[in-house]
Amino acid sequence: MNTLTTDLPRLRYLLDHNQYHLLGNGLKGIEKESLRISRKGQISQADHPKALGSALTHPHITTDYSEALLEFITPPFPDIKDTLAFMQDIHQFVYQNLDDEILLASSMPCGIDGDESIRIAEYGSSNIGQMKHIYRRGLWHRYGRTMQSIAGVHFNYSVPLELWPILHQHAKSSFSLDEFIADSYFGMIRNFQRKGWLILYLFGASPAICKQFFKSRPQLISQFEEFDDCSLYHPYATSLRMSDIGYKSKNQANLKIDYNSLNGYVESLSAAINTPYPDYEKIGVKVGGAYQQLNSNILQIENEFYSTVRPKQIIQSGEKPTLALKRRGVCYVEIRSLDLDIFNPLGIAENTCRFVEAFLLSCLLKDSPLQGENEQQINNSNQLTVANFGRKPGVALNQNGQSIPLQDWAMEIMESILPICEILDADNPDKPYKRALEQQQRLVENSALTPSAQILAKMSETKQCFGDFGATASVEHADYFKDRNLNAAKTQAFQKMAAVSVQEQQELEASDKLGLDEFLTRYFAQHD
Repeated sequence: MNTLTTDLPRLRYLLDHNQYHLLGNGLKGIEKESLRISRKGQISQADHPKALGSALTHPHITTDYSEALLEFITPPFPDIKDTLAFMQDIHQFVYQNLDDEILLASSMPCGIDGDESIRIAEYGSSNIGQMKHIYRRGLWHRYGRTMQSIAGVHFNYSVPLELWPILHQHAKSSFSLDEFIADSYFGMIRNFQRKGWLILYLFGASPAICKQFFKSRPQLISQFEEFDDCSLYHPYATSLRMSDIGYKSKNQANLKIDYNSLNGYVESLSAAINTPYPDYEKIGVKVGGAYQQLNSNILQIENEFYSTVRPKQIIQSGEKPTLALKRRGVCYVEIRSLDLDIFNPLGIAENTCRFVEAFLLSCLLKDSPLQGENEQQINNSNQLTVANFGRKPGVALNQNGQSIPLQDWAMEIMESILPICEILDADNPDKPYKRALEQQQRLVENSALTPSAQILAKMSETKQCFGDFGATASVEHADYFKDRNLNAAKTQAFQKMAAVSVQEQQELEASDKLGLDEFLTRYFAQHD
């Protein structure tokens, strides 16, 4: 391995000290959202299925923003095959209990009829359950409910624990090991923000949108071209989910969240949660005795801040995420910019996971200067360019203030990832990481091979609008899972988890001693 060439000093150090094998032990977890729909493609109006357990307390099957938006969460595993196998088991159990419903295969929803067709998720009568529901009511008033039906995949990655002392030694850092770990995670995050546009180009799978998506926001329709009578698109778009019509908002665009240190991040995010916002003050917090939002500040809670990558720490019951970070540092990063892979029943392919893991390691091992004054703006601009026009011939991005063709920059990134892939493959004759990298290189060389281009090509070929194309894929995926029954032992394990989660919710509801007002006051008053 010492013969590998690399321009990454940290990687060179690992090679020279025969510690490169430590790179392969990182933990990988996946969170996948899927909208429950009828076989005709309409969003479900039904309650969260009882057989799946409590959406509030189940560790692996919950809901995201809307009642119909299921979210599946795997534990983290060192081997991505185990992560995907667990995700497969969740799908099979869910399909055994979905009756006539299926899961939408696409990130962008069709089959919705304006905001009122999207039910806000319910979590029962406990204080924490009511808080989760009120938060979502606030999102409705601030952004509309339509946003609450968009689905995606989150890739969670934790750097191997054994790697940190080696990197700490190499850095000759004056930080303690814990401080060094947090600092290094933020370095990884900054590099991901600089280069993360590549994820949208390679894996973006939302180049078109149903016209119905804009029923509650018709003023946005003029931004798009018509693909057919019921679909809008940009001809060279990759991920409209990650564009201005997805999760972005004007007030968040002006937020200056500090990614240069853990303390800076916590303080800047906390400031947004504590700063009143006039437009939200007009909505009111408690109107006619009913909560409309948790507060009238720029952000109600941390989760409202939408970013492509988040530093994460495992939260204790009732603990604010910023406090968890401040108290115990960064445990893993959450990559949030992956669209559902409409061509894969699980919504994400093994090759995708392997590429993202190697990409994240390249972000960790590369020097990461602190963010300058305008860098967040440049990163956001690059992301929007790729989301809307990433496949346009000759499209250029801003790299350190210089214009660079997307393809040139993408190939630079690929070259820096190659030695990492060779290390991760180790003695595996199948070379899965290198094969994953080579697959993505072909997409850089030929944009017609990208998922976004493939979707538009197949829509043209089959003469299907985006909604029909998504519904067809959804039925195919449903049939795939229904043909594969979960074995009895795993079925019983999931049934037990569901029963335990229902019991836990009931215990929470019975044990609440505080009124909701006092509970929320105490929650937001938490400090270190």
